[in-house]
Amino acid sequence: MKFGTSGLRGLSVDLKGHASALYATAFGKYLLGTGRAKAGDAILIGRDFRDSSPEISGNCADALAVLGFRIFDCGNVPTPALALYGLESNAACLMVTGSHIPADRNGIKFYRPDGEIDKSDEAAITTLAAEIERNGEMVVQAPAKTEDHEAACLQLFFERNATLLPQGALSGLKIGVYQHSTVARDLLVDVLAHYGAEITALGRSESFIPVDTEAVSDETITLMKRWVSEHRFDAIVSTDGDGDRPLVADETGTPLRGDLLGLVAANFLGAGTVVTPVTSNSGIEAAGSFAVRRTRVGSPFVIAGMEEAVAAGEDHVMGFEANGGLLTATVFDINGRGVRALPTRDCFIPMLAILSLAAIRRQPLSAVAASYHLPFAAADRLENFPLETSAALMEHLRASEENLSAFLQPIGEVATKSDIDGLRVTLRDGGIIHFRPSGNAPEMRCYTEAGSEAAALELLDTGLNRITDWAGAR
Repeated sequence: MKFGTSGLRGLSVDLKGHASALYATAFGKYLLGTGRAKAGDAILIGRDFRDSSPEISGNCADALAVLGFRIFDCGNVPTPALALYGLESNAACLMVTGSHIPADRNGIKFYRPDGEIDKSDEAAITTLAAEIERNGEMVVQAPAKTEDHEAACLQLFFERNATLLPQGALSGLKIGVYQHSTVARDLLVDVLAHYGAEITALGRSESFIPVDTEAVSDETITLMKRWVSEHRFDAIVSTDGDGDRPLVADETGTPLRGDLLGLVAANFLGAGTVVTPVTSNSGIEAAGSFAVRRTRVGSPFVIAGMEEAVAAGEDHVMGFEANGGLLTATVFDINGRGVRALPTRDCFIPMLAILSLAAIRRQPLSAVAASYHLPFAAADRLENFPLETSAALMEHLRASEENLSAFLQPIGEVATKSDIDGLRVTLRDGGIIHFRPSGNAPEMRCYTEAGSEAAALELLDTGLNRITDWAGAR
């Protein structure tokens, strides 16, 4: 088990039973020891639709009940809905989800009563778990008495999203909702229909389907292209497994990049400061009237960047990741109503922002996207790529200028580089290639930017081939 860019992750078989109870116990003891909670307080538990999630959430509930916590079972709800309910209830939360990764893996996201845990919290919880193991303490589990809060959690989140746009704002739009196995599948239908859109539900699945909104699979794109052809949709929307990353495809079935959705949302909100990882499009800085702060990849780093901005006296502070997940650190006035900060990834505001913009402009989504004139970008990953191999590659590329130049020789010459997260290289021809090991799965990711879509895709293909060739030679 280890913390990555978004919570604790591991194989489902390893996380079931003792491991999940151990980390839940460590989290509970951490809350009690730091005074963030006391015995008798509520802890909220939610989960996604993976086969392993009910057992893991049960392990967590049983362990936390022994420590004296009341367990509010929020059921199958989106992560941002659980986080919002936790903030409103002043209660800590655990979300059992592996997000977009395959069903044989799972994870746990932890929230303090005031929001998502940070890197120092992760370190403290990890240390506590290790101490429990080292001291041979028994991780006690007893059948927990739980209180059903699923309906209340979902209703609060629906109400938040049902007031963001004027009544009828999406009237005239024909939208497909790819439901697959996301916990947001019914809320998506309810919220979009509330604004007057004509909704068709698609592809609902009772078995878990991993959907990565940052690297949409060819199979998913083929499905969406077929659906828009059959139904003449203006858009298709979906999310990842736990409903915190948006997926929006235009009228051709082509997915829009997550960082574009974040940019549109920033303009929709009237952001003063935008915090976003180094992997987001390099054109963000010139695409709005807001200040931009760049961070490493992962919501803890974006949240830390937002907190620094607020501490510096900046207002209307928000953030987004390259996957499109939006976070807010201050209250925003939206549609004449103050909407409280939600400093965890949310997929609904980015979706509503771009769909309402298309409705206002009476333009297809492809034209709305093109109007931002961002550099063309592409991203993909090598799955089942050993962690030790990706670590060795990054060590090799960082070891010397000669190593990096030789590795990139078939691609281009180095102009500048950034080592904020992975290795991001700007080439002399203006192209960008970024190599980054995943923070929570055995995957190697590559991101590119270029002057045309074809050039960005060619650069991406060449970059992935170089990684594969290097690993093979090693």
